[in-house]
Amino acid sequence: MKALGIVGSPRAGGNTEYATNLALQTLAAEGIETELITLAGKTIMPCTACGACSSGETCPLKDDLLPIYFKMKEADAIILATPVYFSSATALIKALMDRAGYIARNNGRVFKGKAGGPIVVGRRGGHNFTFAQMNYWYQILEFYMTGASYWTIGFGRNKGEVENDVEGNETVVSFAQNLAYLMKKLYV
Repeated sequence: MKALGIVGSPRAGGNTEYATNLALQTLAAEGIETELITLAGKTIMPCTACGACSSGETCPLKDDLLPIYFKMKEADAIILATPVYFSSATALIKALMDRAGYIARNNGRVFKGKAGGPIVVGRRGGHNFTFAQMNYWYQILEFYMTGASYWTIGFGRNKGEVENDVEGNETVVSFAQNLAYLMKKLYV
């Protein structure tokens, strides 16, 4: 079993990456193979609704999406993580969600039956909308999702501040433990 964590922050090594690594470390402790992908430094262009993916798992936009999409396709679980930007997910993760979602839906619903869930990190507000926004993506693509002791949100602005969010970190661990349990029920 493999879980893939994708960090949608344009800044490497920040709070969102910390929270995602915490989830992946928890999954690894449960015997699940993990991989972290950060979108920092990558180019993911927005979907142009050209329809090219209707005839195969392809996209004419020349950027970093397709290698990530194929890793998503191979994973048993996908965690998408984003910081809050103006009460929403980042443009990077949203572009990935749109394009990977269209390709998956147009080619046999390849994400259906996978496990997963979001992690959202922000300074003060916008967490709830962003968390809902991410959840809708999982639902429409027919993922199996698990809850946690609270919503998987963390508070922190400056690099490293989310490490001090004890409840947020406990929630991420709870989510990852529940995700490991779900994966074992689904795939073993």
